[in-house]
Amino acid sequence: MKQMGIYEKPRVDWVDFAKGICIIWVVMKHSILGVEVADGHESWMHAVATFAKPFRMPDFFLISGLFLGRVIDRNWRDYLDKKLVHFFYFYVLWVTIQFAFKAPAFISKYGVEGLLHQYLLAYIEPFGTLWFIYMLPVMFIVAKATRRIPPLGIFVIAAALEIVKVDTGWLMIDEFAARFVYFFGGYWLAKHVFSYAALVQANLRVFAIALLLWGLTNGVLVFGGYAEAPFLSLVLGFAGALAVITVASIFAQMNWLTILRYAGENSIVVYLAFFLPMASTRFFLLHTGIIPDLGTVALIVTLVGVAVPLLFHAAIRGTRLDFLFVRPAAFHLQPAGKKTLQPAE
Repeated sequence: MKQMGIYEKPRVDWVDFAKGICIIWVVMKHSILGVEVADGHESWMHAVATFAKPFRMPDFFLISGLFLGRVIDRNWRDYLDKKLVHFFYFYVLWVTIQFAFKAPAFISKYGVEGLLHQYLLAYIEPFGTLWFIYMLPVMFIVAKATRRIPPLGIFVIAAALEIVKVDTGWLMIDEFAARFVYFFGGYWLAKHVFSYAALVQANLRVFAIALLLWGLTNGVLVFGGYAEAPFLSLVLGFAGALAVITVASIFAQMNWLTILRYAGENSIVVYLAFFLPMASTRFFLLHTGIIPDLGTVALIVTLVGVAVPLLFHAAIRGTRLDFLFVRPAAFHLQPAGKKTLQPAE
């Protein structure tokens, strides 16, 4: 554990590596599918997105729950400030930014009234890529509200919700049912997760072999069409999350690909801002045709989607544009006169 970044927050290296891996998987999924929808054909990168589907979001939610135990017993005002108002600020800000860029297309399709309707609807049904930011506060509140219920009971109920494959057509309900078990698992089992990471770092070769066996098993089940089966999807979700933690722990121990750690430190920055460089790069490459291979296009779009938000964040840090990634004091529930800034993570 060490101090890193301008905010002087204590960091755990392997957690940052894991978050970096997670955010790249998320950007990659949107980049691949976006390119394929725009072109009308699948690419070789489609197999990469398919392989990651069982664990791409489970690992993100599990990692998000790891440090909840440190704050869950705080008073409700402080808790809501950090776990509800915080994320709501960034959701409102970035959903408004996204709508500003998409307004011409929406007006052309729906008219001005339709645009307003779509914007207001985004506060009931989360909009586009921002649904994760919308969902996290809900999970934080549910976790605290059920604090006095035996955690095993909550975990069993959450697992059952994932297993039955809730399908109401409402993203909030369906995704909560599918993902809460991983978030709660990260919170409830945090001590064991950290012990597992330490065990990996003490036995790198053994877990490198185990990682290969997991990859083969995950691939066989996914491409064999079994990944969505009840119970099995839950197992693959947790197994994949542990695989990401394994990779992250190995990278942290060996100090490999440290750019992943930086991306993890700023994963929410990437999540908030990747939509524009992703869409712009996709449009340019597909319309110019300078790169004929669709998979290569998707890979470049992914890299740009991750790199540009990080570069932009570094460029505006400490300027008047800081509010894009740092919540201003005016949007805190802290007592009047207490000045504070809180970055997006």
